[in-house]
Amino acid sequence: MNDFFSLNLNPDGVAHLVLNRPERMNQMVPEFFPALRDSLRELHDSGSARVLVISSTGKHFCAGMALETFAGQGSMLDTSSPRARLSFQDSLRRLMDCFTALDEARFPVLCAIQGGCIGGAFDLAAACDIRYASADAFFSVQEINIGMAADLGVLQRLQGIMPSGLARELAYTGERLTAERALAVGLVNAVLPDADSLLAHVMQVAKKIAGKSPLAVAGSKLALNHARDHGVAASLQQMSLLQSAIFDQTEMGLAIVAWKDKQPADFEPLAPIGKL
Repeated sequence: MNDFFSLNLNPDGVAHLVLNRPERMNQMVPEFFPALRDSLRELHDSGSARVLVISSTGKHFCAGMALETFAGQGSMLDTSSPRARLSFQDSLRRLMDCFTALDEARFPVLCAIQGGCIGGAFDLAAACDIRYASADAFFSVQEINIGMAADLGVLQRLQGIMPSGLARELAYTGERLTAERALAVGLVNAVLPDADSLLAHVMQVAKKIAGKSPLAVAGSKLALNHARDHGVAASLQQMSLLQSAIFDQTEMGLAIVAWKDKQPADFEPLAPIGKL
């Protein structure tokens, strides 16, 4: 456990991570990032989670990085010399890796966003598989408003999610993208009236995913991620290798019977990953 979020895994394989500092608008401090990364990698390694839902508490999903972090004089922000800049690069890559863990997880990650999704929170949301929003949600690349370029993945991922021109407008202006427009451009899959109906909807989707073969879902995520980052020919080649590794007629038999009988199937969880 930590002071930034709670994480629970339900018996059906739905994991739920809840940002729980509403009095601070769920702002991210440096300690938040490794806590998130380590929790995600533990879920990944265990094989027990079939889908992860990330939601929040209070009026806003997350106000991004706490401003006092930038005011600090710690070594992480020091760029005063060549040696310091070299260390800065490694520190930044480690921060990036904390959100890349969402992308690399072998289960889908669904993000339920109410109120503001600002700055670093937008980087987090962009690294998730699917996003959903409440009607009062809005998104902002806040970093440009404090004199810096966003650097935790939103600039790299956003153009693959929404039209490039709009992604660039958000990055250059820091203006808010409303939930209605986010739905229109494909950033979110649905807009719900309020936070309660939002979470109920996302949990319903998560349960549907958790009811599918975890092997097939994990394979689908691997294929989708590879195709996003590579050309068609290379992705088809990867798919031939991937499918030869995960094709399982027993798994298919369970799925077909469950589908015909309209009953849940008793799929085995993914195998845990051994510790070095």
